[in-house]
Amino acid sequence: MDIASAMQSASIKRHPSPHHDLNPSTAASSKQPVEPASPTSSVSSNADSIPDSALKPIPRRANLPPLPDMRFEQSYLASLQGAESYWRIAWITGRDQVILPLVQGMLWTLLLSGWRYWNRGAHFRGATLGSKVRRWWWNVNNWKIPEETQEKVSEKVGEFYTAQLGGHD
Repeated sequence: MDIASAMQSASIKRHPSPHHDLNPSTAASSKQPVEPASPTSSVSSNADSIPDSALKPIPRRANLPPLPDMRFEQSYLASLQGAESYWRIAWITGRDQVILPLVQGMLWTLLLSGWRYWNRGAHFRGATLGSKVRRWWWNVNNWKIPEETQEKVSEKVGEFYTAQLGGHD
């Protein structure tokens, strides 16, 4: 007798207790079979049962153009249609797989970096629309608008350079 059968036979209860070992009854315990409706019975024409808008929906307008196929494989295969040599296929593959994603990532990073550089000077005391919206949002949320004085900014800049230079002049 191997170990698996010994473990299985040891865990079997030979005389289970019906009061202790059975699950409590649920709604699924009393199953009733479904009887199909007779074909001679008619569907109720009660006006409250199903609205007319569900039975006769308004047709959609057909003035929208079909959605373009934006899958990479289709555009890649379309690019390969005019390839005459293996070098042309290698160029198209390198362009689509390496160069274009690299350029897109670089442009996106430059855009975000430029936005951060341009937006770093955004303060609450400005007269621009963004400053007005920022002040309004902070007032709506009952947040304390930080008071940045010129002296505090100068202290921060001085502390930064002192930390960078290690206290050396």
